[in-house]
Amino acid sequence: MKLFDQSNPVNLLPFLGTVCYYPHFFNKELSDFYSKKLIHEIEWKQEPIWLFGKKVMQPRLTALYGNPEISYGYSGIEMRSNDWVDFLREIKESLEKIAQIDFTHALLNYYRDGQDSMGWHRDNEKVLGVNPTIASVSFGAQRKFQFRLYADKSLKREIILEHGSLLLMTGETQHHWEHQLPKTRLVKGGRVNLTFRKIYP
Repeated sequence: MKLFDQSNPVNLLPFLGTVCYYPHFFNKELSDFYSKKLIHEIEWKQEPIWLFGKKVMQPRLTALYGNPEISYGYSGIEMRSNDWVDFLREIKESLEKIAQIDFTHALLNYYRDGQDSMGWHRDNEKVLGVNPTIASVSFGAQRKFQFRLYADKSLKREIILEHGSLLLMTGETQHHWEHQLPKTRLVKGGRVNLTFRKIYP
């Protein structure tokens, strides 16, 4: 049985970055297994963030796993890391083979239905270094994922992220392209997303 799809994908971006999509990186059996483990065994939290000068609750649940000695902050949140659990370590190791980088952390997001979302942003915090590699894995309901050029927001790209898929963002992507997961009334099921990254102390 083929567990991982490492076929050569096409770059989704026209320039200034590289985003490669592997639609079935994990096979269905493994994806179903990881999905259940993630929903039921992760220590999920819903935390407030600062948005346009106001503190609001994030429209999703989150968790951070990885090196417990290194914290991670964004949008006014300082997250303390939980130590790796076995199945997250398995996912990490399979991604490191194709990304050719040692990931220190995984930021997890649980979108409970189509009304949970993530707004436009770039993963360009200084602690991620120059030209960070972000490996984004999705389990559960299919959701539309969008990119737009930071310097010209009319230039957009989008893709449907499937159960067990990998989206690998490398090069200058985080400098020049924003991404988001918009709300939708068409999706009722839940989706768990894991973004693996290397955080420098």
